[in-house]
Amino acid sequence: MSDETGERFCRSFANDRKHSGAFYESVESCLQHCGVPEKIVVGLGPGSYAGIRIAIATAIGLAAATAATLVGVPSICAMATAAREYLAIGDARRNSFFYAYIVDDRCVEGPVLFSAEELSDRLAVSRIPIYASSQLPAFPRAVTMHPSASRLVSLAQKHCDLYSPAPILEPIYLREPHITIPKFSSRAFRK
Repeated sequence: MSDETGERFCRSFANDRKHSGAFYESVESCLQHCGVPEKIVVGLGPGSYAGIRIAIATAIGLAAATAATLVGVPSICAMATAAREYLAIGDARRNSFFYAYIVDDRCVEGPVLFSAEELSDRLAVSRIPIYASSQLPAFPRAVTMHPSASRLVSLAQKHCDLYSPAPILEPIYLREPHITIPKFSSRAFRK
């Protein structure tokens, strides 16, 4: 983000659940340093289920309070790399991994889910860089790389046609919601 003088403001913090408080501290510092935003850019994932939803909810709340324009960008397109094309992979839990192919800041394939074996087969034939936002021992070729907030903003500016303002922002979900409905028990209604 830039302040009224054009000075760039950026803050980074560890990508760790224990550091989630740093997110709100960074947002507060940004607002104090730069003032009311005209545009808010947020990563849509895939990533930490709670983290992505918290980021989107915060962006929606700030936009409502400030009348700023909202723009969502897939986080996997904003890896802090100069590579023109790369693969982004990640642990999708439940014995599956996601895979996406990014070319020129656009996700041209995926994200799709694979088993470890299927993903290993897919990666074995690839010669382009492979990035993951956390260490994945099953995939030693994957370099740990995180999405960059600065790059998210840059992509939103560079590709206005692709990442245009959106009235509703949705996280990039990797699978349909999994909900367990409790079995009906007549005892629950007895006094």
